[in-house]
Amino acid sequence: MTSSNRLNAVLLLKDGTIFHGKAIGDEGTAFGEVCFNTGMTGYQEIFTDPSYFGQLMITTNAHIGNYGVNKNEVESDNIKIAGLICKNFSFDYSRIDAESDLKTFLDANNLMAISDVDTRALVSHIRDHGAMNAAISTDVDNIAGLKKQLDAVPDMNGLELASKVSTKESYFFGDESAPFKVAALDIGIKTNILRNLSQRGCYVKVFPYNTSFSEMKAWEPDGYFISNGPGDPAPLSEAIDVAKNIIKEGIPLFGICLGHQIIALANGISTYKMHNGHRGINHPVKNLLTGKGEITSQNHGFAINREETENHEDVEITHEHLNDGTVAGIRMKSKPVFSVQFHPEASPGPHDSSYLFDSFVKSLA
Repeated sequence: MTSSNRLNAVLLLKDGTIFHGKAIGDEGTAFGEVCFNTGMTGYQEIFTDPSYFGQLMITTNAHIGNYGVNKNEVESDNIKIAGLICKNFSFDYSRIDAESDLKTFLDANNLMAISDVDTRALVSHIRDHGAMNAAISTDVDNIAGLKKQLDAVPDMNGLELASKVSTKESYFFGDESAPFKVAALDIGIKTNILRNLSQRGCYVKVFPYNTSFSEMKAWEPDGYFISNGPGDPAPLSEAIDVAKNIIKEGIPLFGICLGHQIIALANGISTYKMHNGHRGINHPVKNLLTGKGEITSQNHGFAINREETENHEDVEITHEHLNDGTVAGIRMKSKPVFSVQFHPEASPGPHDSSYLFDSFVKSLA
């Protein structure tokens, strides 16, 4: 398929800026908060990551789709991004273990996507002006109408989205005869997190986002896990209460990404929306306990307050982001509780941060 026989498309930002491109599929419109990921690979994992729910994804890599898709490279049951924006879209692929082309995968999930966008200029604009709501559409002659619809899209700040991606019913993952039982609160969990826990001898029961602590405790787990996920952590009062109760019990607790923010909030440390967030697979983090640098995968638009963390008598910073000094990891001094803002299951290092799962499992013994 060539650009000449594809529909014209438009990207309209909330500040009124317009970028032009071509539709990858049929006509349509999609709304969400626009964000960008700098990863050179892993587009299928990105598109299916529940943490991206409600966001229009800009891929900074110039070529998307060139290695097709494989069913083993998904992080959830379907695509979670609200729409895709890229420079060059490959309708053909060249990877021996790919099962289909990317367009077929997008079509199966009814995803609106546009290409031929000047993504360098677009990302530069987002870096300068911050993440904001946007629309992508083939309705190129109705900019006024798109603006009106865009004005009605809720801001990500204060938006609770965990309920949109969490499991509806509890389920199990791993070997029932494994030595350890871990209760995981699903506020947007990635499949590879469950794989990492299972590979280390954990039988995991995954609970819906609004499960009470008493219900999780009734399973008698050896430890607890709070997952990654989308949206603002502050509205997740039920998850925060679960974290408070786990901390009170003194049972091992590990949190990743949104789970990290929930643990901070449970300790009275506030969170805030970042200018444009961290999304990519090459983010440098320093482990303050070992002095070592780690290359990490990150995907978050919120962070925890560093000053409040430094002043907390029972919480210490264990990791910091070397680009901007934001808090990338914490642990409690008096309880077996720790969390990180990045994704150790993604391991882009490739093994720089996988030790975190080992540390958690060790605390269960």
